Amino acid sequence: MTDPEPIQVPDPNPIDPATLHDLEIKDAQLIFNEVWEVLEEEFGRAELRFPKELILLGGAPGSGKGTHTRYMLKSRGLTCAPIVVSGLLNSPEAQKIKDSGGMVGDREVIELILREMLKPDYRDGAVLDGFPRTHVQVECLKLLVNRMNQLRREFYDSALAIHFRKPIIHIMVLFVDERTSIDRQLKRGEQNIAHNKEVEETGIGRIREIRKTDLSEEAARHRYRVFKEKTWEALQSLKEIYFYHFINANGTIEEVEANIIRELKYQSSLELDPRTFDRLRHLPLASETVNHARQDLVRRLDSYEIEHPELFHRVVDFVRERVMPIVLRHAISGRAVVNSEDNMLEDPAALAMLIDIFSERGYHAVVDLQRIPVPWRFDPETHLIDCREKKIYHIKIYFPGSEIRRG
Repeated sequence: MTDPEPIQVPDPNPIDPATLHDLEIKDAQLIFNEVWEVLEEEFGRAELRFPKELILLGGAPGSGKGTHTRYMLKSRGLTCAPIVVSGLLNSPEAQKIKDSGGMVGDREVIELILREMLKPDYRDGAVLDGFPRTHVQVECLKLLVNRMNQLRREFYDSALAIHFRKPIIHIMVLFVDERTSIDRQLKRGEQNIAHNKEVEETGIGRIREIRKTDLSEEAARHRYRVFKEKTWEALQSLKEIYFYHFINANGTIEEVEANIIRELKYQSSLELDPRTFDRLRHLPLASETVNHARQDLVRRLDSYEIEHPELFHRVVDFVRERVMPIVLRHAISGRAVVNSEDNMLEDPAALAMLIDIFSERGYHAVVDLQRIPVPWRFDPETHLIDCREKKIYHIKIYFPGSEIRRG
């Protein structure tokens, strides 16, 4: 027999959603402005240098934020540790609130986070695990980005411009359903209890923190619902403002990792300073070059056979008779070098054909020309030596050797 649903008692003084939103905006402005004034007075305006890129990571309890953070850092080329908001909130008062599945006050959160982000380690970028979690924190985030853009405009033409670059904001949400979240939280509690017991018995390893919400199904369910009712809605409100990435974290670690890497793929037009992008935009992207490389190669080889058959046949014969025997002898290392003085290679078209032939067969070929002066005639009266030039073509061929496969 299931328990009856609790009776919902209506709030006798409900607040209109629009009015509530206005109140949250005002609260955010008061909190943020107060914190900003403290930091500007303490550090100085020119030292308020925040990360160029922020990945704001939110996720349901048990979604694997800690596990997947390293993939986010790797995909963006960041070497700093993530900023874990729960780790910053280590006061006794904050710990008591966390143990009950609740959240710490916005004023404390905002100041701790802004102070942490000002550290030099985070200048290029940072992952914020657990921020924002409330609508007030969302509004504070908007105010921070506005201030970062304001500082960028202020220092744009100064010697300090490199410290105030175009900010990039990613909202990364890892989502799991309620049942998965509860099961993972309880499993984590069991694993940490077993781990701590082993550490106590052996003296090897470190004691892990055990959350009270990982020991009770009801507490785990409450923590999930707090996420859905507060954090989830707050993160959704940023969907139309910043880069928003929704990751289904119900799958395997490998599946989630692949989704994260795909979502955070580098996009130069969105991330570079407009001046930098304008300077580089005429150069083709590697992906564009690779996409058409095979078709272009096939077209060139066919044109050699149709338009220059005699030279093409000579180059093919040269590769088969002079180069491939040496390549075969170096099959283990995957690297062969062939030196040749064949004057056929003086023709640029022949060199192009040779490189394309190897590319079509799955090799990578590079040709270097070395010019060596060779004594030819000595003048006994002037004691001058006439030299003629000797051309040696170094053909380097690279391919997957058998040593790689053995490893």
